[in-house]
Amino acid sequence: MGEKRKQIQQARMWKYFLDASVDLIEEKGLQHITVREIADRAGFTSSTVYNYFQDLSHLKFFSVMRYTKPYINELPQYMEQGTNTVERWLYAWECFCKHSFQRPDIYSLLFIENLGKIPKQLMDQYYRIFANDLVNLSEDIRLIITQHNIARRSSLYIKTAVQEGFMYEEDIEYISDTTMLIWTGMLTNMLNLRRELTQEEAAKRTMDYIYKSIMYTVIPNKRDEVNYEYRKSDK
Repeated sequence: MGEKRKQIQQARMWKYFLDASVDLIEEKGLQHITVREIADRAGFTSSTVYNYFQDLSHLKFFSVMRYTKPYINELPQYMEQGTNTVERWLYAWECFCKHSFQRPDIYSLLFIENLGKIPKQLMDQYYRIFANDLVNLSEDIRLIITQHNIARRSSLYIKTAVQEGFMYEEDIEYISDTTMLIWTGMLTNMLNLRRELTQEEAAKRTMDYIYKSIMYTVIPNKRDEVNYEYRKSDK
């Protein structure tokens, strides 16, 4: 019972600090918030923050996980458009690209930046505290969103494409790494102002590269069975 009470207390304190952090991110931007400001906004001291979080970068990581909820909510709708694993994977990538290029700073922090600790451990810790975020999600969706490494999440998901006869086993690691590198490169270029593209243009350009790379690895006599078309965002 004591352990359960401790978990409830931890979740409550996390919520106070994450709420305060998100408010400040909206007001000042991700790169301009401090532990002291977060503590003050939450009504605690800075030392209390460090009782629950290792440092500011980890607090930021947990805070911006909140921003992935729209992506997670829309992901099932995107994947339902596919009739086979390759199509569903393409639509999953489209959903990820559209949301990540709307908030490149957020997704860079989550999936690219060095946080001094294995990000998978941080993500696992977040979902232990906020397990309700996973309620009502299918196993396929959980597999995707709880796996931090983008190449790893792809390789785990598209294994069934081999069983369906769309790909060879030896191509799984290659295409998983390639699609991850395409997205990482485009997002990094946008953040460094090396590409003058709108959010929509960046998402579509990235999906064009990803689609061509994936279709290259699909077994030729199965390519006609892959039907995918990028849809312009309504946002």
